[in-house]
Amino acid sequence: MKLKKGDSVKIIKGKDKGKQGKVEKAYPAENKVLIPNVNLYKRHLKKRSQQQPSEIVTLTKPLPISNVSFICPKCKKESRLGYKIEKNSKSRICLKCKSEV
Repeated sequence: MKLKKGDSVKIIKGKDKGKQGKVEKAYPAENKVLIPNVNLYKRHLKKRSQQQPSEIVTLTKPLPISNVSFICPKCKKESRLGYKIEKNSKSRICLKCKSEV
């Protein structure tokens, strides 16, 4: 998975298409990323005790990686990420402007 925490992304599919945000958490095993205030859903919670009433909670759910596009911090355009391997180091690069991310 090429996206990491803190990367700027744009949603390209789904109900939040066109919104931008930063990756808050990455789930490599599931190929999903969590972006704050995007892909919001409501959950109805039942009353647990006399003191805790029932309520409706808004949750942010993770998005599949295929629904987001990386935004390069240098050229400010949507692009894909690639890897550049030099001797013992592996770094991520923007495939449009060829700069290191």
